[in-house]
Amino acid sequence: MSRYHVGLDLGQAADYTALAVVEWTPDALKVRHLQRFQLGTAYPAIVDGVAALMSSLPECPALSVDATGVGRPVVDLLRVQGLRLDAVTITGGDTAAHDGQDWRVPKRDLVGGVAVALQTGRLKIAAGLPDAATLTRELLNFKVSIDPKTAHDSYSSWRESIHDDLVLAVALAVWSAERVGGSDVIPDPTGGIRPAEIPSFGVWEPYDGIPRL
Repeated sequence: MSRYHVGLDLGQAADYTALAVVEWTPDALKVRHLQRFQLGTAYPAIVDGVAALMSSLPECPALSVDATGVGRPVVDLLRVQGLRLDAVTITGGDTAAHDGQDWRVPKRDLVGGVAVALQTGRLKIAAGLPDAATLTRELLNFKVSIDPKTAHDSYSSWRESIHDDLVLAVALAVWSAERVGGSDVIPDPTGGIRPAEIPSFGVWEPYDGIPRL
C-alpha cells in the first residue's frame, strides 16, 4: 500500500518555488521527485506544471501548498485548475486548526515531522534525483531547538534564505503523508538535528522515473 503526497513551497518573485513528491508506505517516506522552478517563472506557468505533475501520479495524490504570504493567490489559481489541495498557512502557535481544506499549522508541526522521519530513518531520498544532494545539504544544515527558559521555538535556517525551499516542500509533503497515513509517532523537535542523527542518507532508494516538469 502506498500513497503519493506533493508539497509545494511558493517563493517570492526573487526566490525559488520548490516542489517535492513523497511516497508514503507503512515503512517509509520516499522522496521520489524534487524540483526547483527557475527564478522568475510566472505563477501561471508554475500552476500548469503542478497540474501536469499531479495528473501523472497514481492513486489520487494529495497536494499541500504553503499559503503563507504570496501563496494565497496561487492557491486560488490551483483551485481554478480543479486541483484539490490543503492550503497551509504556517503559524507560530501550538495547535493546528482547519476550516475545510484551509489549514493553520504551527512551524513546530512541520519541523517535527521532518525531524521524526530523519531520526527514525523513515525518510528515504531517491539517489537519482538531480536535487538529492542539495536537499541533503539543506537537511544537514537544518536545526531545531527550544529555549528551556521561554519554551519558544527557534528554527535556524528556516525561511531565512532561498536554501530552505526544498526542506519546506518536503516538510509539507511529510506533514500531509503522516497526517493521512495515521502515524502514531508524536513529533518531538526539542533535541535538534545533527548529522550523526541522520541514518537514512546512506540508504538510497532507486529513482522510479516519475516525469520531470
